[in-house]
Order: sequence, then C-alpha cells, then structure tokens
Amino acid sequence: MDIFAAAGLESPNIGLLSDEFLAGLEHMKYKNLAVEALQRLLKGNIKARFKSNVVKNSEYSTLLDNALARYRNRAISTAQLIEELIELAKKMNEQILTGNTDGLSDQEIAFYDALEANEAAVREMKHEDLVLLAQELTKKVKANLKVDWNIREQTQAAMRTMVRDLLDRYGYPPDFSAAAIELVVKQAEVLTDQLVEESHQDNPK
Repeated sequence: MDIFAAAGLESPNIGLLSDEFLAGLEHMKYKNLAVEALQRLLKGNIKARFKSNVVKNSEYSTLLDNALARYRNRAISTAQLIEELIELAKKMNEQILTGNTDGLSDQEIAFYDALEANEAAVREMKHEDLVLLAQELTKKVKANLKVDWNIREQTQAAMRTMVRDLLDRYGYPPDFSAAAIELVVKQAEVLTDQLVEESHQDNPK
C-alpha cells in the first residue's frame, strides 16, 4: 500500500522534510495514516542520513522507538504522537542544516560524535584535539582499508588495534573508560563496512 497516495500526499524525497509537508501530515483527517507516514519517513531518514554514524543512528532510533512504545502503551494519544514525531523530524532537519562548524566531513563527524559521547573527554580534552583525532581516525581507517571479504576478521582485528593505539596516543579517554573506547572502535567498524560495501559496488567482480 502506498501510504502517501492513500493520504493524498506526494511521496517526499528522503532528506529534509519541509515544514509545509509536516504541517500537512499534522492536519490530516485520518490520523492513523499520518502516524504510519511519519513513522516510515523517520525510519527512512535515520537510515539514509545516519547509516554510518553509530551515535546519531542510535540516538534518533531510540527517540522514535520510545515515542512509538508510549503510543502502543496508550501513554500518549494519536495526536500527541504525531506532534512528537513532527518535532523529531524538525530536530533532525535542524541538525542536518546546521552541519558542522569545524568543517568536518560526515565520516569525520561520525567519529567526533563517538569521541564526544564520553563526558570526561569533553571536560578534560581540548575541542581542537577531539577534532584532530576525529580527522586522523577517518584518515587511518581509509588508509588501512582492505576490501577482501575473505580476510574480514583479520582486517577488523588490525583495525581495532590501530584505533586503540591512536586513541592511546591522544590520551583518549581521560577516564580510561572501556565503553568509550569500544564505541569509537564500533564506529570504525561501521565505517569500514560502509567503505568496503561501496568499493564492491564500484568494482563488482
């Protein structure tokens, strides 16, 4: 079923959801269709915009899942759910439009978000050092990329060692949190998988 056709709306491009489009959903006669449309759009948006950003993907997916769970448990009404989902869409739009004031690429931002998730690092490390570390992590993951699926475990083990050594050189994290290191390592793994996938798409056998 084409949910947008049923709702009398044109299917929007995944990306920025205009205020006009969101307002159209908010004032739809059939609220259940608005909920379904918003849910699908947000899931698609999260996947498209934050596929390779571990922190943001988790953050927005959790916000969406929590809102839907409260709705299923009848803690909020259909109208309240629609309002929450529209606010979530606007929050995503604002973040995408704002971009990054340090001029980082999307891949570098993903590493920066993972580094910044550790409170001790934000408190005790210089912002400039976190930016440099995010840039160097991205550069090293790309430089050490192996595209042979047959040595995937080998490649991941080497990449994990490289990431840990680089973090140690920068004194990250200052509170020696194992969870903080694992989050950055996971971000490196996600980026590696993305780059390998793109390489296979560009050079199919």
